[in-house]
Amino acid sequence: MGELRSLYQRTEAASEAYNGTEEKLKAQRAEVRRRQSALKRARGALATGRSRAGELARQQYRGDGAGLPPTLQVLLAPDPYRLIERSHLLNRAAQDQAVTVRQLAGGERRHAAAVRRARQALDRRRELTARKKGQRDQVRERLSEVEQLLSSLSGDQLTQLRRMERDRTDAAQRKLLASGTLGGPQSGAREPSALGQRALEYALEQLGKPYVWGAEGPGSFDCSGLTSKAWQHAHRAIPRTSQEQWRRLPRVPLNKLRPGDLVIYFAGATHVGMYAGAGRVVQAPRPGGVVKISPLADNPPIGAVRPDGARA
Repeated sequence: MGELRSLYQRTEAASEAYNGTEEKLKAQRAEVRRRQSALKRARGALATGRSRAGELARQQYRGDGAGLPPTLQVLLAPDPYRLIERSHLLNRAAQDQAVTVRQLAGGERRHAAAVRRARQALDRRRELTARKKGQRDQVRERLSEVEQLLSSLSGDQLTQLRRMERDRTDAAQRKLLASGTLGGPQSGAREPSALGQRALEYALEQLGKPYVWGAEGPGSFDCSGLTSKAWQHAHRAIPRTSQEQWRRLPRVPLNKLRPGDLVIYFAGATHVGMYAGAGRVVQAPRPGGVVKISPLADNPPIGAVRPDGARA
């Protein structure tokens, strides 16, 4: 039984790692799109700058006497006053040319930076894609180990295994309730918030649907897929994975739990369930299982978070 529980836990840890990489990959795809748009704008600005600089060069090439010294230009001019006026215009043109040159140089620098950032974004996406594939393979390997172990058991052994697991959970639940960790008798009657009630109702509507790693509904769920989708239904976006839910959401003591709060399990925060009241959670438990209501102590909890709580 201990080996099987360890395999289940390792499978879910690998699954949550896969989910985390998938979320990063989604963000990186958006970053690549932003970088490519920025690169397109930089290329357009650079082309415009080069066109403007070329036009100025052509104007300078066509200018009469623009390259002669100013004194000689005055001596040769039939109308010196017109030449002075023209000189003023040429000075302004020179200033415009200097501005254009500076803008062109800045555009080239921005273009080079945009090229570099776009390449970095693409490299990061390739790295995440490779990591996701490795984690997917790891999950499949863990699932294969679980299936092989279960297939090696007889019908009587499976029945005994389920009985031992139920006895273990009942003993852990009695110990948790006796310890006072969940508070006094009134703790089970604590009212949910309006959002928490909506999230819990959604989770309860999923009872009986199968656990599938990486799934976010509507036909199947993994543990954090269920909790994140339930709170999304309540119009509160929360992180996708149990680790990020534990890391980023406001913490709440177990003796202050109210329905809708999320209970986080195992030292690595690799499993999550939603508190349903009366010392119970609704959860997508593990591969081969279905969404169900379980004693809170079905797994060892490390704490809880409140998606609609005040920020710590």
